[in-house]
Amino acid sequence: MRHLFIINPVAGKGRGRQWLEQSIRTLDIPWEIAYTQGADHGLRLAREAALSGRPVRIYACGGDGTLNEVVNGAAGFDNAAVTNIPMGTGNDFLRLFGKKSKARFQDLAALSSGPQTALDLINCNGRLGINIACTGLDARIAADVHRYKSIPLVRGMGAYILSLMVNVLFKGITCPTVVDVGGLHYEGETVLICVCSGRYYGGGFMPVGDNMPDDGQLEVLVVPKVKLLPFLRMVGLYAKGRYLELPDHIWPYRENRVTIRSHRELVTVVDGEVMRSQKFVIGLSQKKVNFFYPPDLQY
Repeated sequence: MRHLFIINPVAGKGRGRQWLEQSIRTLDIPWEIAYTQGADHGLRLAREAALSGRPVRIYACGGDGTLNEVVNGAAGFDNAAVTNIPMGTGNDFLRLFGKKSKARFQDLAALSSGPQTALDLINCNGRLGINIACTGLDARIAADVHRYKSIPLVRGMGAYILSLMVNVLFKGITCPTVVDVGGLHYEGETVLICVCSGRYYGGGFMPVGDNMPDDGQLEVLVVPKVKLLPFLRMVGLYAKGRYLELPDHIWPYRENRVTIRSHRELVTVVDGEVMRSQKFVIGLSQKKVNFFYPPDLQY
């Protein structure tokens, strides 16, 4: 079995890289290390490894964006399996495995011999995602965080709060959209549309807490127009997966395809990857990806 560690050298500002390299060298397995050098380089490295036809376990060493690249490279290959060594600021997908997931996924010896399972994937305009695709306010906030991180003395949570304030107070929380999902055809303002295969995003938001990533079914939440104060009051319930308590403000669907259109540019974020278009078709992919995890964890 080949073990390929794809390291994003800038994830988490490089913190932990020395520990990771030293930990890899202590493993009693045939390991290789490759470093990403730019956008989608991780995808190309994972695809090359999968195309070899040899059994390979690929470790995405970074955040959710690094995992997304590796997933897109290895999806649909039976000989390849992927996992995530958390080195980024978010690592939201791993929250699926419980509160101790970060520490357990850093136990490389346990991880390397752990079980694997085939997980569903989201297809958003051709980009695959293992976790959540969101369109609207939450996507705009996430997309702008990197812009504010460039401001001196603004880092981490400060950049997120600044992005939230600018988007909510100055850009407005809604956007004119046309949404088709299940039996719904909706034309009007929406706050956000969230399509879930996983459970967590945005640093700990859990819109659908009982979602299973391997049941062949996506969960879709549509939040139509709502005024600012009611929206601020409902955020806490939304973040805890209590959407059923807000039937007038959150419309849930178990559907494997949703189309979102607008005459304005829409922002969609898929596992941390920012996409921009006036139309998004988001659905269940025909491809799956093998994911491996520590033997003492479950989802």
